[in-house]
Amino acid sequence: MTLTPARRFRYTGGVIEEMAPTRLLIIDDHDAVREALEARLRSADGVAVIGCTGCWRTGLRDAVRLKPDVVLLEIKRADGRGLEALRRLTKECPRASVVVLTSYLDAEEQTDANRVGAVRYILKEIDTPQLVREIQTATRPQAMI
Repeated sequence: MTLTPARRFRYTGGVIEEMAPTRLLIIDDHDAVREALEARLRSADGVAVIGCTGCWRTGLRDAVRLKPDVVLLEIKRADGRGLEALRRLTKECPRASVVVLTSYLDAEEQTDANRVGAVRYILKEIDTPQLVREIQTATRPQAMI
């Protein structure tokens, strides 16, 4: 028996259309976490991982070139420049929704991230199905939370 990926559809104006997978770029400076995220999301339905890097500057160049729907960005970076990375991504790639990924919740950081342009702020420990839903939700206009 061969299994095929689940297909997603949307109903708009009386027409049913198949939805393309959400194009995702992952930027996380922790190698093991980044590789695990990439492996989890490459096998998930509804998401197409189009790039993965540890360096936010490389990620910014990749975002400009690849035009992802969503960027998954670790904001607590070893270089302390997570908000700068977020600011640059939202400025140079305004069509990409940025989802901030973090190891622990920080209310002040979440407020700053939302102010700078993050549409979601989620914990790394999130399970894969919920992470996929968060990524897909991030592309909707009302996604800001």
